[in-house]
Amino acid sequence: MTEPQRQSISPPPSNRIPPMPPPPPPARQISSEDTAVRVAPLPPTQVMTKANPVEPPPLPATSPHIHQAQPKPSFAATKSTPSAPTLEQLVREAYDREISDLHLGVGEVPRFRDRGQMIQTNHPETDENTFFAWLKEILNLQQIEQFKEDLEYDGATQYEGLVRVRINIFVSLKGPAMVLRLIPLRILTMEQLNLPAVFRELCHYHKGLILVTGPTGSGKSTTMAAMIDYINKSMPKHIVSIEDPIEFVHRSQKSLIRQREVGIHTLKFDNALKASLREDPDIILIGEMRDRETVNTALKASQTGHLVFGTLHTNSAVKTIERILNLYNPDEQGPMRIQVAESLVAVVAQSLVRTIDSKRAAVHEIMINTDAIKDYIMRNQVDEIEAIIPRCSFEGMCTMNQTLYHLYEEGRITEETALEASPKPNEMAMMLRGRV
Repeated sequence: MTEPQRQSISPPPSNRIPPMPPPPPPARQISSEDTAVRVAPLPPTQVMTKANPVEPPPLPATSPHIHQAQPKPSFAATKSTPSAPTLEQLVREAYDREISDLHLGVGEVPRFRDRGQMIQTNHPETDENTFFAWLKEILNLQQIEQFKEDLEYDGATQYEGLVRVRINIFVSLKGPAMVLRLIPLRILTMEQLNLPAVFRELCHYHKGLILVTGPTGSGKSTTMAAMIDYINKSMPKHIVSIEDPIEFVHRSQKSLIRQREVGIHTLKFDNALKASLREDPDIILIGEMRDRETVNTALKASQTGHLVFGTLHTNSAVKTIERILNLYNPDEQGPMRIQVAESLVAVVAQSLVRTIDSKRAAVHEIMINTDAIKDYIMRNQVDEIEAIIPRCSFEGMCTMNQTLYHLYEEGRITEETALEASPKPNEMAMMLRGRV
């Protein structure tokens, strides 16, 4: 296919063509300066990057799923729209309102997550200039280049004297977006969180594996931070944490605490975890039990005289044990059941519910690894554990329904909330009616 525009923009040499035809109408005349401007830079959608080396312009989209309007981020914008708030202003507003998360993105109005509910702010829709200006408030040039290369970024920053912020930046259909999780600088104590007394008892174990589980946003990090803070204030221990990123920052008190962040203080999570065994730790905190390598090292550490704290995205004690065992092939699960049974101290499954006073409270299922539970794990009868937990309150165990019912009795949650949050609503309904 010929390109008549290029022929008119770049006239052929005069020595190869008969005398030039009459010049075109004035409206179509093109000066040499105009020509230079037109052919020099590529349009914004064709900026060359390592991940996008193709020079020719893209073909027209033939599918509604192809979104040509969004190029790879160029980070050319430096100033926010005058009417838009700065990122620090948004963070301060969220902090003052006790917001947990900020959701920001190009083409969207800023939103807050307020005690589990998404709410829309009165701020204007975010444009590219504003979003890129926000990025420059929290990222340095190296981090910006990393985001440009990977199209994703995880990290953390701190507003001194105010709040720490966990950062996740990504690219969506409408353009770049980010979610900021606000993390208090002051760590709440177990008393302030109304955690049961069994949590303090768990902190006094010298070895073994303690797992705090639950969905994203269920307060796992807050609970573990309170437990580490309790140890830090009361016991002379050496605590090593490996996180991605660091959320709560601890200052050494009676304990010596060393916190390492993946990507900043260590290149790989597995390397840091293995190295921690040679750093004379008493306690190792693992941000997340990601894979079988992490589980292997955590079990090894717990079996060699260390107390290990870890998290998983599971909703119950039984599901947690099953998740760990399912990381292994069927022929490997027999030996792993023995290791898990011998290493596990407790599983705490946690979620958050909205209270009558518009705050949130943690509800737990707590499983302590007694001899009976060890036996069920080794015999591959994990499902039987569900029947043991509600009968062993004297050991500190409880089910999620028992915790919900306790909050209902205290007048902190409604009957509707108890039923909605219950993993077994039929049983919960019977408890509310006094039949259980």
